[in-house]
Amino acid sequence: MAHTAAVIVVLTGIVGFLLYFSIHKIEEGHLAVYYRGGALLTSPNGPGYHIMLPFITTYRSVQTTLQTDEVKNVPCGTSGGVMIYFDRIEVVNMLVPSAVVEIVKNYTADYDKTLIFNKIHHELNQFCSIHTLQEVYIDLFDIIDENLKTALQKDLNVMAPGLTVQAVRVTKPKIPEAIRRNFELMEAEKTRLLITTQTQKVVEKEAETERKKAIIEAQKAAQVAEIRFKQKVMEKETEKKISEIEDSAFLAREKAKADAEFYTAEKFAEANRVKLTPEYLELTKYQAIAGNSKIYFGQDIPPMFVDNSASCGKTRAELDFSEQLGLLGQAVKTRKAAQGRTRHSRDDSGQ
Repeated sequence: MAHTAAVIVVLTGIVGFLLYFSIHKIEEGHLAVYYRGGALLTSPNGPGYHIMLPFITTYRSVQTTLQTDEVKNVPCGTSGGVMIYFDRIEVVNMLVPSAVVEIVKNYTADYDKTLIFNKIHHELNQFCSIHTLQEVYIDLFDIIDENLKTALQKDLNVMAPGLTVQAVRVTKPKIPEAIRRNFELMEAEKTRLLITTQTQKVVEKEAETERKKAIIEAQKAAQVAEIRFKQKVMEKETEKKISEIEDSAFLAREKAKADAEFYTAEKFAEANRVKLTPEYLELTKYQAIAGNSKIYFGQDIPPMFVDNSASCGKTRAELDFSEQLGLLGQAVKTRKAAQGRTRHSRDDSGQ
């Protein structure tokens, strides 16, 4: 009985020992590839717990998510013979699960050493060997990472399809101290030159601004003057039109007034022609004679009633009707003047 129990314990220990070495765990984002007797098996396993034959089968876990490989202290000789060192170069890459077995078969599970690390050393030295220190350290430093990425991906597309490079980050290389100080001095001089250039540009821009401002002010003054000139011209034209309108109105009024006076005179003359008939004039004559206190009869009229300048050498019978009417008017005036003198004499005698 004791012997049986001992055998069971031994068997249990052996099974536990075998299970310990046969059960293994694969993390998420990884894929397990198996070797049996040194030969790579074609059936990888994904994340989780798996069982394999202990001591006969071994496995390697291969990452299939984004990973960053760091290549450190990469030496690089420039075309001028200066040796510089890149302290760290980071390569972000990813391996698709479907290409794991093929890549591990061709380049082992440490494929990144062959396909990435060694390739970085080769491409970086190729780049440095055809460029000067000035170009590698300053002028072309910004394109080194892009050049490395392009060169790596080009080779990977041929050698290891399924492995892609996402990005390459290159740190500033280490250069000899004396050269570094010279570069610092050169950068300081460049900075001063840039400051001077920018100051000059600022002065030029300020001058350009002042010039444009002066031009704008001049254009503004010219436009204002032109507007005022046009305004004055319009005012003068308006005054001229108003004057022409007033002159036209005045001329029209004067013409209307003259036409009215002419019409009045014409109508008055026409009325006189109608009114001054021989009968009416005869009546007027008799009325004037009836108003006189003295009446002269005979062939000769006293000289006092005759206008010597108008009727010299004419008798009364020779005077026409209008002249007789004028003589009668003068006689009436003479009579009134005589009556006035008579009243004046009476007033003087009464005093």
